[in-house]
Amino acid sequence: MRLQKMLTRWLPVHEGRAHCDIPCGIYDPITAKIAAQTVQKMVMRIQALGAPGASASEQAAHANNLARYIAVKEQHAELTKHEVDILWHDYFKPEHLDKYPDLHAKVWETTKLASANKQNVDADAAQKLVTSVDEIAAVFWATKGVDYCDPNSDVRFGT
Repeated sequence: MRLQKMLTRWLPVHEGRAHCDIPCGIYDPITAKIAAQTVQKMVMRIQALGAPGASASEQAAHANNLARYIAVKEQHAELTKHEVDILWHDYFKPEHLDKYPDLHAKVWETTKLASANKQNVDADAAQKLVTSVDEIAAVFWATKGVDYCDPNSDVRFGT
C-alpha cells in the first residue's frame, strides 16, 4: 500500500475523456476501394504474365515480376480487410444496422473475400471483392449525411 501511494505521488494519473477514436467526420471508404481495385489489377497482371522465356535473365525477370505482383496483391488484400474493419468497428453504429440489416453479413463477406484473394489468383474473386467494397462504400455514403457521433456520450480514461 505504501508503494502504491509513493507511485501515485510520483506518477500521478490524470483523467481524460473521448467519445470517438478519432475526430468525427474523417472516415472514408476510399482506401478500401483503392486497395480492392489494386488486388484486382494485380490478379490481372499475374494472369497476363505468361510463361518465362528460355534465358536465365528472362526467367529471373519473370520470377521478379511474379513475386512483386503477389506481394502487392497480398498487402492490398490485407489493407482492404483493415480499412473495412475500421469502418465496421469505428464508424457504423446500431442506427446504420437498423437501416441496412444486411450490413453485418456484407462486412463479413468482404473480409472473407479479401482473405480468399490473398490465398488465390482468381479474377472472379477479385471482382467480387471490388463489388463488395463498393456496396459497403454505398452504405457509408448513404449514412454519411446523418451524424451519429454524439459528443455527449464520452468514455472516461484514467482514475
